[in-house]
Amino acid sequence: MPNIRPVSDLRNYSEVLRDISVDEPVFLTKNGRGRYAIVDMEEYEKTKATIKLMSKLSEAEQSVKNGEWISGEDVKKELGI
Repeated sequence: MPNIRPVSDLRNYSEVLRDISVDEPVFLTKNGRGRYAIVDMEEYEKTKATIKLMSKLSEAEQSVKNGEWISGEDVKKELGI
């Protein structure tokens, strides 16, 4: 169940920070609406890496659709294998 708290709870930020863990962000509301998310640094880095990987995979998929790909032998040559 998501941990949702009003942004005013940040007055006692140590209590809010204690509730944050990997895969368990704290969502803050402002005027009754979702506004912010506080996540563990490890979770943030993991999410950032996932987005970067998905972006690269999307670029590669687009290159294949456009016929812009190289053979396995050319890859081996570039990698020196």
